[in-house]
Order: sequence, then structure tokens, then C-alpha cells
Amino acid sequence: MGFGVAGLAGAGTGGYALAESFGSNITRYQMTPPGWPQDLPVRLLVLSDLHACDPWMTAERIAGMVEQVNTLQPDCVLLLGDYVAGHSIGRFSKPVPHREWANALAGLKAPMGVHAVLGNHDWWEDWDVVRRRRGPTKAGIALQEAGITVHENTCVRLNKNGRHFWLAGLGDQWAFPSHRDGRRHFEGTDDLPGTLAQVSDDAPIIMMVHEPDIFASMPARVSLTLAGHTHGGQVRLFGYAPVVPSRFGQRYLYGHIVEDNRHMIVSGGLGCSAVPVRLGAPPEIVQIDLGTAQL
Repeated sequence: MGFGVAGLAGAGTGGYALAESFGSNITRYQMTPPGWPQDLPVRLLVLSDLHACDPWMTAERIAGMVEQVNTLQPDCVLLLGDYVAGHSIGRFSKPVPHREWANALAGLKAPMGVHAVLGNHDWWEDWDVVRRRRGPTKAGIALQEAGITVHENTCVRLNKNGRHFWLAGLGDQWAFPSHRDGRRHFEGTDDLPGTLAQVSDDAPIIMMVHEPDIFASMPARVSLTLAGHTHGGQVRLFGYAPVVPSRFGQRYLYGHIVEDNRHMIVSGGLGCSAVPVRLGAPPEIVQIDLGTAQL
């Protein structure tokens, strides 16, 4: 994504947009999506799109968010990718070493664990990985060394009070960029059919993805899809985002999206891409309380 800082500042909004880039609101959802038992209360805390970099998203700032999350007593913490800034805001910042941001995330506490998927920038930061079209990625290694489970088209069956559900994590859909016919194309490591084939019973499924576009193909068997990537537009003017990194434009921009009784929540994320500016799309930690209200 690319935005003009000078243009924003010239409109008298630059200072506000920069200030809005810091902090972290808690956005709360209460729901019982289709297929989810009303007597299975599960609290999920979701962090997405950190884009760790100095000075905008330091390890110290991430550690502060970790403290926020832990005070909310989640059953499970889900990390939806783009832990690194990569080349996205290069001239405005410098990288945070992988060990530092990953060690900050290692402080997350949840009885059902901390689970992660990778995002496009976690692949793009290392062009040797992109060229050979396979991992491991530096971000993935850092997360695993910090004790965080990284899902790449895998599922795990989780239990609370004798009730079960499946947590699935999809590979990234934009891992391998290329140019053909004068246009940019993306190929991914994602395997939705292969991921769902690992589900061995009728317990409900939560699907973690980075890019929300896969939701157009998500079967109703999945109770809830969780996505990041869009930053909620990062810059939204009167609710409209001029730039959305999605082939569906505004359709999967942000928030609770329902199509054909299928449900997805798209997080606005925490960091920035292209420039360290947010306007009308403040950083957020997402809290989802499942089994607490009927949709």
C-alpha cells in the first residue's frame, strides 16, 4: 500500500494521522456463529500486522500490547501474520531483530496456547525464500523458537471443559509475487482443501488466514474465519479506503463480514505499511467472545 504523507499533512491531518498510528484499542465482538455451541464459551485475542520496526513498532511497544492481552485472560491467542516490516516502510524506519519481537510475543499467556500463521511480508523479506518458493522463513523460525505454534495448512483439536473445536491455520496466499503481462500476480502456499481434510469429526472450526480473499471460497463448515492484511485500509476517509490490498476492493476491508450465513472478522491490525500513518483506521487488538450471544 502507498499513501502520500505530504498530501495528508497538507490537508491539515498529518499530525493526527501520525498520532493515530500509536496505541492499541480493544475491539470486542460477542457472537455464536453457525455451528458453534452456545454452551462453549471461548475467548480469543487476535493480533495482526505488527510490522515490527524502529521507531514505529518496537519490541517494547509489542511487549506493552502483550501485557494488554494477558490482562484480558484469553483462552487462546491468535497471531495473523506480517510480523516484520520487510521493505514496506524502509526509509522511515529500521528493522527490529527477529529475536527481539518474537521474544516479546513469547510473553503471551493462554491455556489453549498461542497460534500463528505467516503473512506476505514474512515471506517477502527474504527474496531467496521467494525464489526457491518454500520456507522456512526467518519470521516462522523466530516464532517457533519463541515457543509459538506456527500453522501452515494445519489443524489442531482444542478442548475446553470437555468440549472440542478445531483451530486451522492457512498458508499465506500472497507468498510468491510475480509479474506477467505487465501486471502483478500472487501465488501462495495456501491449501484450503488439504487443511480441511485434516478435520476428523463434526466439531466446529475456526480458520486463521492472513489475507481475507480466501473467504469467497470458504465453505459453511467453517464457523468463523479470522483475517488481517488490509489494515482496515490504513487510511480511511469517511469510511472509504482509497487503497485496499484485495482483489475484492472494499468487500473484505474490515470488521464483521457475513456472506451466505458464513462469518469472517477482518482485523484492522496494529502496524503500518508503506508509510507510518493511520487515519480513520486506528490500531486494534481484537477480542472475540464465542458462545456468548446468538447472531
